[in-house]
Amino acid sequence: MALAAESRVGESGRCGADVRSDLQVRIELRDSGGLEIELESRVQAYYGGSIRQQAEDVLTGLGVGHAVVQITDEGALPFVIAARIEAAVRRAGLTGKKALPQRVGVFEPSARDRIRRSRLYLPGSEPKYFINAALHSPDAIILDLEDSVHASEKEAARLVVRNALLAVDFGPCERMVRINQSPLGLSDLDEIVSAFPDLILIPKVESADQVIEVSGRIEKIKSELGLTRPIWLMPILESALGIENAFAIAKASDQIVALTIGLEDYTADLGVVKTSTGAESLYARQRVVNAAHAAGVQAIDSVFGDVGDLEGLRAWGVNSRAMGFEGMGCVHPSQIAVIHEAFAPTPAEIEKARMIVDAFHEAQAKGLGVVSLGSKMIDPPVVQRALKLMARAQAMGFAD
Repeated sequence: MALAAESRVGESGRCGADVRSDLQVRIELRDSGGLEIELESRVQAYYGGSIRQQAEDVLTGLGVGHAVVQITDEGALPFVIAARIEAAVRRAGLTGKKALPQRVGVFEPSARDRIRRSRLYLPGSEPKYFINAALHSPDAIILDLEDSVHASEKEAARLVVRNALLAVDFGPCERMVRINQSPLGLSDLDEIVSAFPDLILIPKVESADQVIEVSGRIEKIKSELGLTRPIWLMPILESALGIENAFAIAKASDQIVALTIGLEDYTADLGVVKTSTGAESLYARQRVVNAAHAAGVQAIDSVFGDVGDLEGLRAWGVNSRAMGFEGMGCVHPSQIAVIHEAFAPTPAEIEKARMIVDAFHEAQAKGLGVVSLGSKMIDPPVVQRALKLMARAQAMGFAD
């Protein structure tokens, strides 16, 4: 355990009337006197004793035996309390140990080809959004360490996200983390890989080398910890250069399962206005779809930023699916159901595909090389498209 001589005081977290599910911690390390904990809490009458006991346990585990600790609690859960105390201790100059919460259960590895229609972004510095995220039934949640986190809070958010991966039950949602750009993103990995994320989103990728660097760091950490479960990768293309290198990026690692695009940064790079119709980004989105399919991975569209325009979102999603995308991001729970509807095969599509598949199986059973439906001959590509549609409809629960 190393103690930096220049720093003896550290703070972390937030408090105030508009804050919930969080806390503020201030720690002043000292050479003697034991632990002196001052606690104010909205739930002091019910949980004050347990909060104080947890604080003592976490501080002892971090190697802090003498300190004045001031805690202002706004209803934080134990995994947040541990993360905020650890961050404050680090900022006070004491490093080397971690305050890891107990795992909520065994996390089954995420399937490589699982359905990824929707992925809900959750700011990594705002634990209030974590607890009920799974109730909205997104296919995935993204604990974000990049754009939604202020530069001064990156390290503290990293600890909250690490603890959330271990302690929060996100149900059937795929558990994704968007890291920062390197070198900060590599430090993110040092903390979160051990907490069993399913997938890492790599922001602002412009070359295959960026993916290789992240993949190599993950494998190194896994090897050191003896971990064998896969951690998938999803590069985000957010510049003209990234789009031009799309295929090379998609093929950079066997752990890549999807390729996606970030339109806010992409249109900013072009110097154009992002519109609700997407004409200005059509080329880029088509290139992402083509590169992803050529590389054998999923193509995932960007977010639709106008939370209040659900009809615009629906139109975007329908168009996105028609282009070959398999899902998109979302920034608010209200968008999830609309996205799922937009990316679902229609009843008419399912029925037509079912008829084609039945005709195909009948021809196979008879040993026929030609598939016909009524008086029409069905070409092999049409059969393959119908088989894929039925498989996807079954995975979504729309067909038997």
